[in-house]
Amino acid sequence: MAQNIGTLVILGAGGDLTSRLLLPGLASLLGSSRGEELQLIGVDRGDMTDAQWRARVKQSFAAEKSELAASVAKNARYIKADVTSPDDLTRVLGEATGRVALYFALPPAVTILACQTLATMTLPNGIMFALEKPFGTDLASAKKLNRLLETILPEEQLFRVDHFLGKSTVLNLLGLRFANRIFEPLFSAPNVEKIEIVFDENLALENRAGYYDRAGAMVDMIQSHLLLVLALAAMEPPASLDANDLRGNMAQVLRATRLHDRVAASSRRARYGAGSIDGRALPAYVKEEGVDPKRGTETLAELTLEIDNWRWAGVPFVLRSGKALGDTRQDILVTFKEVPHLPKGLAGVPGPACLRISLKPATLELDLIINGQGDPFTLERTVLHSDLGVGELSAYGEVLAGIMECDPTLSVRGDVAEECWRIVEPVLTAWRKDAVPLQTYPAGSSGPKGW
Repeated sequence: MAQNIGTLVILGAGGDLTSRLLLPGLASLLGSSRGEELQLIGVDRGDMTDAQWRARVKQSFAAEKSELAASVAKNARYIKADVTSPDDLTRVLGEATGRVALYFALPPAVTILACQTLATMTLPNGIMFALEKPFGTDLASAKKLNRLLETILPEEQLFRVDHFLGKSTVLNLLGLRFANRIFEPLFSAPNVEKIEIVFDENLALENRAGYYDRAGAMVDMIQSHLLLVLALAAMEPPASLDANDLRGNMAQVLRATRLHDRVAASSRRARYGAGSIDGRALPAYVKEEGVDPKRGTETLAELTLEIDNWRWAGVPFVLRSGKALGDTRQDILVTFKEVPHLPKGLAGVPGPACLRISLKPATLELDLIINGQGDPFTLERTVLHSDLGVGELSAYGEVLAGIMECDPTLSVRGDVAEECWRIVEPVLTAWRKDAVPLQTYPAGSSGPKGW
């Protein structure tokens, strides 16, 4: 069994990601049955004392009252350093004890520079790298980054973070599909009409223009997250949940994934205009602070894909994600095909059966068509509902547990990251040439008319 991490070093400790997601996730882990004592070191370019860093850690740990979390916060240290300087990084690593995990809570361009510096250094045995998305900015840069990382560490010591893979509801897909004989045979082209993976949110830009305006909904959500959810929903049964088996099957199904049709027929994009959500007035996206209207960044993206294999040939997979929408939806919706023949005398069929797996709230709904009350020859729809377990850890807590336990099962393998870029690259190229119109929708609506 691999030795667990003794020191977690956060590069970019002063950033929003660290305080908003990473430290609360660490608190979730430390307050769980899987938490262990560790040294926490924050690193950034700004001036900060140990006391100020500890206060920031303690504030992010506020929701977790465990003694272990309090101990980690009390002993946390801060080091001012330039993460592109070999001397500074040598000094940082010299302060770490035990096995080390370097968490790159940095902008992608800075992460690449830091990795180029680390490639010139002698690193501690067993060191782990945890890298936040996006992994590169396109297929070519993702390949270049992966080739660089290969010169530094073996794949099992590289943890490409996607917190979606830590969401308990996403992980519930594995149990639902592979532990229930009633479902697994039905997940195939003869039985499924289409599968939709939707992540619509009522949040707008929320001061993230620096990143989001260069990414857009396609890169921020579909390329980064929803394609991995697709892989879990569509992959073949793995022999085990070992990292090699699980990630190998995810890579296999993504290699078979392509656009359903031409780019113009397989993709749609839009961005929000002025509107209101829950009584809060929102400006048009192009009026948000930090946005460059010339970029043509989309805030709503939809992509229709197909998987060229025996199980799924011909079944459309629709991936959609958008911001500033009226309804929040985080669903995997499986629409089954209608029965090939309905006996004469049965009436009132309300459409095909559907299986809805909601990520938030964590629920499972299967609607069935049954004989109605009163007149048994009239069909109606009923819904079987179940709440799904939310797990002991938050999504980031689950990801950090994998890092601290040196278990890459929930990390994104290098070839998987490249396949995600390959799938969306023709769409991004066409969008940059305005080959697909950029539509608009009022903030707080359900999207453009006709979607």
